[in-house]
Amino acid sequence: MAVNSVKTTALEPTRAELRGLPLGARIVRLLPVYGLVILTVLLAVIFSILLPQTFPTVLNARSIISDKSIIATLSLAALIPMVTGKIDLTIGYGIVLWHMLVISLQEWFGVPWPIAVLVVLLLGAGVGFLNGLLVEVAQIDSFIATLGTGTVLYAIAMWHSQGHQIIGTLPDGFLAISGARVFGLPITGYYVLVLSVVLWFILEYLPIGRYLYAIGANPKSAALNGIPVRRYTMLAFVASGTLTAVAGVLLASKLRVGQASVGLEFLLPALVGVFLGSTTIKPGRFNVWGTIIGVIILAIGISGIQQFGGQFWVEPFFNGTTLVVAIGIAAYTQRRRVGTQHIKQASTSGGTTSPQIPQGGKTV
Repeated sequence: MAVNSVKTTALEPTRAELRGLPLGARIVRLLPVYGLVILTVLLAVIFSILLPQTFPTVLNARSIISDKSIIATLSLAALIPMVTGKIDLTIGYGIVLWHMLVISLQEWFGVPWPIAVLVVLLLGAGVGFLNGLLVEVAQIDSFIATLGTGTVLYAIAMWHSQGHQIIGTLPDGFLAISGARVFGLPITGYYVLVLSVVLWFILEYLPIGRYLYAIGANPKSAALNGIPVRRYTMLAFVASGTLTAVAGVLLASKLRVGQASVGLEFLLPALVGVFLGSTTIKPGRFNVWGTIIGVIILAIGISGIQQFGGQFWVEPFFNGTTLVVAIGIAAYTQRRRVGTQHIKQASTSGGTTSPQIPQGGKTV
């Protein structure tokens, strides 16, 4: 069985832990859970006060939603394998090929746009299946496997375009995929909302979600409990590949042109959103709403800094720094909580401990 690239352990306080604690102690215990949410709100308020003419405007909200919806979609794509303890780096490379391919199918081969979109989604799922085979069947570490697959996808994208832009007159229906507005806001924001709700429901309330979290916490224990680890891990990669293709379609509809130089810059912020999200809502566990909060705080922070006159290098610097900090916080809180759990288990079982199997993503 392949070694997990990412470990996941639930760290959010349970009701039993909070019961009986004084109000102050409860606030301290809950602060790591909702601290990032509070910080997000504070940042929005501070920038609104300092930049009243530009930040708290509908135009700025539209810009943020339009720009970050694709990153949010990629973050959700990366989240699914991470729940199982794996990582998928093809999200940053696949979006390059998919956004070019969905345009070239229409412009070069005359494929109707709904068929072109369907083809790209199927190819995205196929790449995810290939990644699953490499990780679970060939037993290659997910970081190495998906980095190799992603590099191949990027090479295919450059070969396909021969280094040139893919330009043409795209149908209005295809352009409306990302260009339409609902209640004055870009429709892409509603796509992200729907995807988030569906994924949250699957992970939190369906058996498949419990299986995925169990695999991420301890694949050997999950297998011993009858969970088909290989099948569900491969399914996670397929879902990730499909969502990456969705992001590619959205990017193509937005840019209206395909080029190999666009797409790779989404990889780092997408991963930052997932890792940052693992420090909030359910600290120590990759979760949907934490991921969305992670993307939002990145969007707010970068937008505010740029409106203050930040240089072109501010965004990658901000993303990289945030990623390091987020991983550091997640690792620290996980070690502290796991150490506390071992101490409690030793005291209640006479110094012996037994493996813990996550139920619905929570360690019990």
